[in-house]
Amino acid sequence: MTHVEHLSREGTFDKNRNMAATAPKYLSIWDIKAYYGESYIVQGVSFDIHEGEILALLGRNGAGKTSTLRTIARMGSPELMHGEIWLDHQPLHEMKSHEAARNGIALVPEDRNIIPGLTVEENLKLAQIAPPHGWSIDRVYELFPRLKERRTQDGTTLSGGEQQMLSIARALCRDIKVLLLDEPYEGLAPVIVQEIAKTLEMIRDQGITTIIVEQNAVAALKLADRAVILDIGQVVYDGSAQEVLDDEALRSKYLAI
Repeated sequence: MTHVEHLSREGTFDKNRNMAATAPKYLSIWDIKAYYGESYIVQGVSFDIHEGEILALLGRNGAGKTSTLRTIARMGSPELMHGEIWLDHQPLHEMKSHEAARNGIALVPEDRNIIPGLTVEENLKLAQIAPPHGWSIDRVYELFPRLKERRTQDGTTLSGGEQQMLSIARALCRDIKVLLLDEPYEGLAPVIVQEIAKTLEMIRDQGITTIIVEQNAVAALKLADRAVILDIGQVVYDGSAQEVLDDEALRSKYLAI
């Protein structure tokens, strides 16, 4: 039973999921193959995501999750050798990373990439040096009051959770369409994970589309509308996040949870 059928049968109405289920495709990945050197790591991955949706991209270690994110962001490594990536009718597969960024793709890598020697506020201002500009710094501080409290502090001296908030905040300072998050919960206490999840829900309510790669699969599934599971570089599941939470055999087979 598809998620749309589930909605109509149950008679429940979830604003975000219902919109996502009926909205046109916003980011469309078709048959992408990418490799490092001689090794194919992404082997014919296809999926679509709708505007304002949170998609959890899951799988065991080595399944190709981060490589898929990096390919969407056009990072150059791994190298895209086949397939197409369309964002709001723009061919990302023909672009370099800086062009993809200008067209609305923002990748927050696992290492968070905070620039040493700069304060929190300087990190944010740096993101706004070149257009297209996104949220004002005041608006970002409203979403992340902790960052406002620490705006004069060196960004690299923040806690892990605060650095993650700064990375997301910096992305929002640009005019983004899709936020790509690689292991945002890595090494964070459960209470901070919940705080970041709430923030990501608020960002979704502003219409920003998010793909989250996360080893903490349960936390990601609770946040997400939909899930795509990869296994050895290929899609083995594409459906509602709730179905994965409900299907113990599926979780055990592909996620070992």
